Amino acid sequence: MDSLIAAAARALAAGDALQALKRVALRDDPPALALRGIAMAQLGEHPRARELLRRAARGFGPHEELARARCVVAEAEVALAMRDLGGSPRPLAAASVALEARADRANALQARLIAVRRLLLLGRLDEAAVKLQGLDARGGPPLLMAVAELVAAELALRSLRPDAAQAALARAHDAARRAGVPALVAEVAEARAALDRPAARRLHAGGEQALRLVEVTALLDSGALVVDACRHGVGAGGEWLPLARRPVLFALARALAEAWPGDVDRSVLIACAFRTRHADETLRARLRVEIGRLRKLVAGFAHIEATARGFAIKPHGGRDVVLLAPPIDGSQASLVALLSDGAAWSTSALALALGDSQRTVQRALAELESAGRVRSIGQARARRWLAPPLTGFTTILLLPAALPPE
Repeated sequence: MDSLIAAAARALAAGDALQALKRVALRDDPPALALRGIAMAQLGEHPRARELLRRAARGFGPHEELARARCVVAEAEVALAMRDLGGSPRPLAAASVALEARADRANALQARLIAVRRLLLLGRLDEAAVKLQGLDARGGPPLLMAVAELVAAELALRSLRPDAAQAALARAHDAARRAGVPALVAEVAEARAALDRPAARRLHAGGEQALRLVEVTALLDSGALVVDACRHGVGAGGEWLPLARRPVLFALARALAEAWPGDVDRSVLIACAFRTRHADETLRARLRVEIGRLRKLVAGFAHIEATARGFAIKPHGGRDVVLLAPPIDGSQASLVALLSDGAAWSTSALALALGDSQRTVQRALAELESAGRVRSIGQARARRWLAPPLTGFTTILLLPAALPPE
């Protein structure tokens, strides 16, 4: 490795992309192309960075597998920053194996962290947890240790474990300070601040109450019957009933929780569940069927009683009924939460993360754009979507989680 390449690599490790470019900007040999690509990525020029990294990978000879594997890892990180989530994870996995075999532990760890971060963006929390358990960043570079702890903290937050998240963020803060990268220190500080912001609202007859994540978890552990409009489910005493795939049943559960301890008129339930104000005998019959289904599902912790004018929910054991609502209203809350992370998302990546069709996402984006809540850049396949950051609360409960197949 010549002196200019070594100096550029040291500058990149310290987060100084401009100093790195000063040393290799006019060179076209594969090592210089790779470093230029990483520098452009740090400056936010992701398409150019990807092009340079691909040129570098093609330029390395057949006996330079280690260098090619490093280029694959760098390109995978650029793809993650571009929110290009549709590619196959196999090249990154193969690069990780090649790096491990050649004792490049730092880059192998980087490859595995990228794989976990991709799974988190896709909402595949269980898979991310399994992969994260197999990682050991101890003894590695402080920068990678900080990234690993940030990933662990995000997984803990998404899994509603604020104490574990707090501990991981404390370790991330220490590692980021040792790494001496200002952007990383700022990222850790922002993640720690999110713990003190409202994450949900508790709706009740007298109004609403903002709750931090630690208060949400305390409420979920309190034994109360919780109808959670953030994750679209019902839970009590450690039991959890997901209803995200059954929107009619969840709409009924939410309406019953809003009225507790009173009852809900049949016409109101029909309007909530079937989105129509014109109740006829067909819809009344359908309401009875859906109420019967919901009654069977919640039988372990509540009973749904028929009243003279409608239905009421009665929890077992004298429990309270609590309705949790997202910090922002609207059917596109999860979409807005994804876009508020500051990255430019493609429609296909949003569809993958949300588990919806691209056409559904396109319709939602068009509505948000007409309301001035999102904007697009680029054209055709290069089109990307952005939204301003959501300030004042954390979006952690709005982010989608992959649902198991039924």
